[in-house]
Amino acid sequence: MFDERALEDYLHAQIPLSAAMGVSVVSADGDGVVLTAPLGPNVNHKKTVFGGSASAVAILAAWSVLHLRLTGAGRDGEIVIQSNETAYEKPIGSAFEARAALADPSAWPRFLTMLDRKGRARLEIGSVLTCAGIVVGRLTGSFVAIRRAPRS
Repeated sequence: MFDERALEDYLHAQIPLSAAMGVSVVSADGDGVVLTAPLGPNVNHKKTVFGGSASAVAILAAWSVLHLRLTGAGRDGEIVIQSNETAYEKPIGSAFEARAALADPSAWPRFLTMLDRKGRARLEIGSVLTCAGIVVGRLTGSFVAIRRAPRS
């Protein structure tokens, strides 16, 4: 149902920063998305991952969850991040992953109902950053989907 390569191509075309950062899609399914990125293009002066890069990959993973779920539900909408909070727990010294999923899966039906009724809806999505299997950070984001007007 979900095509990891198609998602990766979409991210690179629509969000060029993802290509520059070397982001690739590890997995994508109805429960979540896992993205990975190498150290090289994301390195800082301390030879660890720049915090902005880690945050960007976590946001991309969360954004991708909503993008895929909307597409899977037959909805067409613009997705924007409204707010986020990132906690960095450890330095990231090599390639890293962001695993994103809905913060509360039971909120999905209410989200779709609101999108259908009001033309916009908000949803919390979380990402966990890992490096070598160790949790190194967490992001919680509030994302908004805005229904696109039908084309005439």
